[in-house]
Amino acid sequence: MSADRPTLPPVRLHSEAELARDALSAPLMARAAQLARWAERGVPVGVGGEILQEPLAAATEHLGLAGDEDGPAYTAEAWQLAVDTGLVEIEEAPDGEDGTDLPDNAAAGTATPGEELTLLTSGSPQDVLDIWLGGMETVLADAAAPDLSDLADQLTQGGELDLDSIDWNPEEEAELLDGILGNLYLLTALNEDPGQAVPLPALAASMIVPEDMDEPTDDVLEEVSEAMMRLDDQFRVLEPIGLVAYQPVDEALIEELDEDGEAVRPDGAPATSGDGPLTDEDVSRYGLVRLTPLGVYAVRARMLDAGVDAPAVGDLTDKGADVLLAALPDYPEPLAQAESERWLAARTPLDAARDLLAAARGDDEDAPRRRLATQQTLSLVSPDAEEALRAVLDDRQLGGLARVWLAERALPGIPEPSQEMIFWLTVDTIAAQLDSADEEAADELRELILGLTEQHSGFFETAWRVDHPATADVLEAMGRLHPDKKAAKEARKAAFKARSRQSD
Repeated sequence: MSADRPTLPPVRLHSEAELARDALSAPLMARAAQLARWAERGVPVGVGGEILQEPLAAATEHLGLAGDEDGPAYTAEAWQLAVDTGLVEIEEAPDGEDGTDLPDNAAAGTATPGEELTLLTSGSPQDVLDIWLGGMETVLADAAAPDLSDLADQLTQGGELDLDSIDWNPEEEAELLDGILGNLYLLTALNEDPGQAVPLPALAASMIVPEDMDEPTDDVLEEVSEAMMRLDDQFRVLEPIGLVAYQPVDEALIEELDEDGEAVRPDGAPATSGDGPLTDEDVSRYGLVRLTPLGVYAVRARMLDAGVDAPAVGDLTDKGADVLLAALPDYPEPLAQAESERWLAARTPLDAARDLLAAARGDDEDAPRRRLATQQTLSLVSPDAEEALRAVLDDRQLGGLARVWLAERALPGIPEPSQEMIFWLTVDTIAAQLDSADEEAADELRELILGLTEQHSGFFETAWRVDHPATADVLEAMGRLHPDKKAAKEARKAAFKARSRQSD
């Protein structure tokens, strides 16, 4: 496998216009923008730009949250986001005329709408997304911050402030949250339904339970439970910015966990004492999370900034056929087709076919995969490309797939292939699938091998003579995969002959 293939499967991104609309409608961002417009007459703020108590009440009323017991907290969060993203700008108040500092209860400055607010309404979708990404980074930092409730209790009870009691490593917390978002991103990319949510216990276990651990210990299960509760807090913080869609852990269940100390199984299902399989309702009580389309966009942007190869459908539209064919074999089938369709749409059928066929040639290790990707991509091309396919009918490497393409379109005048070409195409097709780690693909390959040997009684006697670089490897694979012991033995003998022939 070549070293420059994608390290992550591609994702399908929504358009920038759609993502920008999602960003503007995210509850936290929408409130921040609303408060920034409300600040037109000037809002007194504290030293860090925080909104003071009196204007906070007015701001909460302005957002329609006065009747919500958490309204002031939601308003303060939205205000802070407006400050952090530049939706409001702060003009510091001057010191007293005698050179003394302002009293603690006085405003340290005045907030008014910032330049970034204009971009939300008159800027491009990318301008909106850039502002949102900046706010998202602030929210991520908040999500990774420690729970200070215990310290607040210490102060409330008149005790001494014990900073050592906070079990928090900022780097570890940030890395853990990045890892969790990365796992969600990978699951989204691999899932045929990107909108499918992941059970919270399964997500927590994916970061904690070692892959080689058959039966998790009680300590590991307890760690998974603790991580699950921490993630519950974090996803509650991340949802309002539009990064994730989250169904929180059932509050009644949290009380049960606190009282009984029950853990969760690393397979993603909660530990239960009852009999029978868990229902969807049982699993959902433990929390369900998924990245939103905006979240997929954001996590990918952070990965790209970190130097990770994170492709998206459409990245290859302006690339050459060689780049397209090198990438497609690693794409899930639906995304490979989507990528091919975009690439073809940017070219005429004839030019696309010529470029694909030229890039498909070669005797290198990856050439069979390129030719299989070429055949799959050409299946999407209209008959207008007929001239390009007829031009390679006599080509040993391309003549077989060209005949297949012409036959599928019932075009006339297709010459019969020689037996040599048929066997060469057979070896090439199997060689293209040898590296697949997909269990379903392995089953399909096994069925293909079985069908070939049933149709051709002397297949192995002829196959070992095929002048293809992968002939011996293909025959060895057929010896491993063929369910009939006699045929498998014949395949191994043929592989030995092919290997000896190549060494002569």
